[in-house]
Amino acid sequence: MKYKIALLIVLFSAFGFAQSETTGKIKTVIVSKFELGYALHKPANTKDKKPLIVFISGDGEKGTDIEKVKINGPLKYLKTHALDAYVLAPQCKEDENWDIESIYELILKIKKENNIDSNRIYVTGLSSGGWAAWNLALSYPDMFAAIVPISGFVDLIQLEQACKIANIPTRIYHGLLDDVVKVDYAATIYKELKKCNAKDVQLTIFDDAGHDSWTRVYDNQAIYDWMFKQVKTNTNK
Repeated sequence: MKYKIALLIVLFSAFGFAQSETTGKIKTVIVSKFELGYALHKPANTKDKKPLIVFISGDGEKGTDIEKVKINGPLKYLKTHALDAYVLAPQCKEDENWDIESIYELILKIKKENNIDSNRIYVTGLSSGGWAAWNLALSYPDMFAAIVPISGFVDLIQLEQACKIANIPTRIYHGLLDDVVKVDYAATIYKELKKCNAKDVQLTIFDDAGHDSWTRVYDNQAIYDWMFKQVKTNTNK
């Protein structure tokens, strides 16, 4: 009798508590809101189409005081020199990180409202802004005529996508003594681009520079002259 009761319990468990499985799909939309401040320098003559430099600053320039984006980079250079171009500098909030889509939308807004040459848009950035410059170019490779990342780090996913920007003229700068963002990042992305047969990519490592390898680049007319010579080709619209 005990065996019969045990058998009944087993059978009841098997049929009374049988598990089931279903499959399905759900479509979701995740919306994140970002607010970007920005400074825009306009050239003296806005009747003719002019190039646009998009400058993305580092963590030290985060906040709501827009004057911070003029501490380094092209807007600092413009305090004592002239550039016949538009210069756009977005500003990230203190408690946020760079959002690539937001920067892209800002560029579209500035293009729509100003007389900008779409074939001469350049992106450059320092430190976390260098990371953003890489990401922006990889996300929208058809937009840029040149890339100038300085002291920036590179994600693994960025490295895997390097061939997407192989046709864009690129100048990479880094300090050998950088103890914030290791120089290995610059060397690695440079090697990946060369593997993709990049036609115009150069890596400059300053032996005596730490994290700030950008001052000597942005304070020199040479980098702007080089950028302005770059015009987007049919293979990189």
